[in-house]
Parts: sequence; C-alpha cells; structure tokens
Amino acid sequence: MEKTKVVHVVPMLGPGGAERVAVDIVRGLNRQRFEAAVISIWRRVGCELESFLDNCGVRVEYLGKGWGFDGRTYHKLHRVLREHHPDIVHTHLQVLRYALPSLILLKPAAVVHTVHNLAEHEIEARARCIQRYALNHGIVPVAVSEEVADSLKELYGIRQCRVISNGIATNRYGNPQTTRSEWREKEGFRDDQTLFVCVARFAEQKNHALLLKAFAQGPSFDPNAHLILVGEGVLREQLGEQARNLGLDGQIHFLGLRTDIPDVLAAMDVFVLSSDWEGNPLSMMEAMASGLPIVSTAVGGVPDLIANGRAGLLVPPRDVNGLSGAMTFLLHDQESRRSMAAAAAQRAKENFDVSKMVRAYEQLYENLINNAHRSKTEIAPHTQNVTLQDA
Repeated sequence: MEKTKVVHVVPMLGPGGAERVAVDIVRGLNRQRFEAAVISIWRRVGCELESFLDNCGVRVEYLGKGWGFDGRTYHKLHRVLREHHPDIVHTHLQVLRYALPSLILLKPAAVVHTVHNLAEHEIEARARCIQRYALNHGIVPVAVSEEVADSLKELYGIRQCRVISNGIATNRYGNPQTTRSEWREKEGFRDDQTLFVCVARFAEQKNHALLLKAFAQGPSFDPNAHLILVGEGVLREQLGEQARNLGLDGQIHFLGLRTDIPDVLAAMDVFVLSSDWEGNPLSMMEAMASGLPIVSTAVGGVPDLIANGRAGLLVPPRDVNGLSGAMTFLLHDQESRRSMAAAAAQRAKENFDVSKMVRAYEQLYENLINNAHRSKTEIAPHTQNVTLQDA
C-alpha cells in the first residue's frame, strides 16, 4: 500500500509546546502507513527537538529565516513543498501567512492547521485576515481544547471544529532517571523544604509577575517554601528584579531552560501556573503525569485537565489573593497534596498519553485522504463549500 506523505510546517523547532506536539505527531505516526517530514521556517536553533528528529530519522528542512519579515521565505517554502509533494500539509502557529500561496498553487489533497492557543492570541491582529480566509476556504482547523474551538467560532465564524487534545509521553514523566533526594542534593535543596515549580516561558501570557506576588504574599513567610521557575524569555530580567525587590532572592530560583524536566518535576511538591490565557498546556500534563498537585488559574483548557479540581486547585485569572491562598493551603496541608497528587497521576495516565493524540491525527489524515479520493473538489466536509482548489 502506498504511504501517505505528511509534512508538518512549524516556525522553528524551539522548546515551545506547539513544536513538541508537532514533533510527537511525526515521531509517533505509523511508518508503514505514513511518510512524515518537517519543515522549519527558521534555521537550526540547537534545541532538543532537533536531536529527537535526527535520531529517529525524520527528514527536516530548515529554511534559514531569522527575525522579521523575509520575502525569500515564500520561494524557499514553495520549493521544498514542491520537492516533497505531500498528500497532507499540517501547519502550526503563525506559518499560514507563508504557506498559503504555495498551498493554493500546489493543491495538496488536504491541509490541516492546529490552533494551539485561543484564536485571539494565536497571531497578531493584522494577520488574522489570512487566517480567516484560510480556515474558511478548505484548510481544516483542529483545536487543542473546547475553549480554543469556541474562540475560533467567535473570531472566525468556524461553526464546527474538530478537537484533538494534546498528549505527552506519560511513562517518561512517571519514571524519572533521578530520584527526588538525588536531584535536591545536587541542586542545593533539602528534603524537608516545600518546592513550588512553574515550567513556562517568561512571556506576558504566563503572568509570572502575578505568581511572584502570590508567593510573596503567602508561602514565602515559611522559610522552607521555595519557588522554582524553569524557562527563559523576554521578561527574565524584569522578573529577576521583581524577586530582588520583594526580598526573596533566597526563595525564588531561576533554573533557565532544562532538558531534565522529568527529573525536575519529580523533585517538586506542587506545580503552579498563573497564566492569563491558555490552550491546552503540556507543562501541566507533564506535572500531573509526574504526580504533582496543581494550583492554576482557570483559563482555556485547564479546568478540563484538572477535572473539577480533584487534581488541584483553580483560581480566577489575575487573582493574586486566590493564587496565594491556594498555594498556602497546599503548603500546609500535606494530606491534600498527597490525594491530589495521586488523582493527577491517575488522570494523566488514563487520558493524556501521546499515543491517543497520534491515533486521533492518524484517523483525521485517513479520513481526509479518503474524502479527497471521493471528491476532487473538497478537502474534507466543512462548513464552507469553497476549497483551496477553488481559490
């Protein structure tokens, strides 16, 4: 049987959640039925994801784009897509502005675009006209949560949108390579200290400033409480200054980017996320698979992950008092920490494994190809009758 050729197009193979989803799909596809490749609009950035793809033999094309607009990207992407001649093109994040002209000209059998965040936060306002046109003229949108699907309906008028939740390698996070005590000893923490952790890039969306205020307002009064921040981003220096101004240099720790996230999470006590908006955060799934109770703002798909609070505590977005109170409660209530941790681990094992996500995308690909074979004028059943082929 002839394999279905699938090409994923991403802005870059950086450490973000959307990029990891794309890589996990490509790595997980049944190689007897699918031939997968990746196109990165950017150059190599030295990220772990690049090594993953190299090691599993997936072909990756790097177009070499840097910061800012680069008109040469259109030609490079068109050339590479023409060489690959894929049956399905699967785009992520903001790449449609570069891919759409080639998709119209090359007419692949199907085009899928995964929306990883609320639609109003996926791309800047000036580029939404391209997104609106594409998603209403044959490109099949996939939302990572029901809240993301609702945002597509509100912003672009997409009345029906398939939802495929993100997934993670649950076994990897349930079986760290380093024990809690070993990691803590190596990093300078004691076993009797309570460690709160947030794994997220330092960006406006994640609202680390709120998290630092909440920690300072409650948990920090216990000298054995510490806040561990894993990640990098444009707000790093600003947050470091905030920590110093709060007088919490000794209790707030910036670990930077890490490649040992399962080991880091295994050494923690509580995972905290203070985002103003989210789609379907992988970092929270990873924390739950590691057996951590959650404290989070109730945004995007987060409430669905926690399952009505059994695996953690939810507070309204930007509620510093609520966030501080929830952290303080779990700081002092070890029994609640244990019960929520067990519930989190069980829910992750049953619902979040990457294999479920990959199987859902495989089924989608097969349905789209079958529909394309039945009709040359439709990519897939959709709310619009106009297709890319007609554009």
